[in-house]
Amino acid sequence: MASSTSTEPSPPEELRNWLELPRDVTASILSRLGSIKIMTTAQMVCKSWLDICKDPSTWRTIDIHSHEIDFEWDSEKMCRDIVDRSCGQLVDFNIEKFGNDELLRYITASSSQIKRLRFASCSDLSDEGLIEAIEKLPLLEELDLTHCEISETVIEALGRCCPHFKTLKLYTEAYQRSNYLFPDQEVDFNEDVIAISKNLPELRHLQLIGSWMNNLGLQAILDGCCKLESLDLRRCLNINLKGDLGRRCVEQIKLVKLPFDSLEGCVCISDPGEMFSGEDDDFPFADQDPFLSNLLEFEDEFDDDFDIGYSDGDGFFDYDDFTAINYDEEDFF
Repeated sequence: MASSTSTEPSPPEELRNWLELPRDVTASILSRLGSIKIMTTAQMVCKSWLDICKDPSTWRTIDIHSHEIDFEWDSEKMCRDIVDRSCGQLVDFNIEKFGNDELLRYITASSSQIKRLRFASCSDLSDEGLIEAIEKLPLLEELDLTHCEISETVIEALGRCCPHFKTLKLYTEAYQRSNYLFPDQEVDFNEDVIAISKNLPELRHLQLIGSWMNNLGLQAILDGCCKLESLDLRRCLNINLKGDLGRRCVEQIKLVKLPFDSLEGCVCISDPGEMFSGEDDDFPFADQDPFLSNLLEFEDEFDDDFDIGYSDGDGFFDYDDFTAINYDEEDFF
């Protein structure tokens, strides 16, 4: 007699409860979203996420990219709220397009532990504002100014007030070659790098993308910054590295990027729709993180009228901290 076999249905697959993840694992996941997504989306998912998003340790790094900002949001208000949450633990600060002296003053008033500052296309940031901030940041190790001006007085302040300073990154949008410079022009074209050579002898990493300097400025850098480990000369079109000067660069510095090297890997403005002048057709923009869209698919389902606390739909307004609401987890799960 043929034997009959009975097949029992397999038990239903157990669904993962994301609330059961250890707190440190959840915090690590949320930290990958970036400051804007945490403030406008992630913290409203449930009370446990809100608690993590209010933890000062979550805000040791503030990273606000221009492509993430809705034009109706009060970006400065949001940034101030984030700084308040950091409770003085902020060490890494990066913003694009809306930085100004008043905001920088607010940040440095409570964040003396900052080690890295990056500003991109912040046209309202003045030398005076930068100097005032630098004087309050004795632990500063890195300053990155992308499409922002820097002066001799700012460089002098770095040398005077920041004994741990090791990395300066400058990115100038307009590249220009000059076949001949009058004596007074030569000084003007090299004044910032000469100031660097005089005031930052402990510098380890220097980026000068798009600098107008010529060989006079490069010579000053090699003489004054003898501890340099990397030097980025991409789009420095007025220097000539043939002969002894080019040989000295290679022998003295471990990593040298040359004027016509590709700009691949260069972090600029994160807006993927923004174009820049220059000769490099393969200019890269910051990566768009696929992790974000996978984790927060529900974001696009929000109504246009959904109030995240930074806009009423008609423009800027006085923001009341919506996170004061007492969330009930049963409302979410």
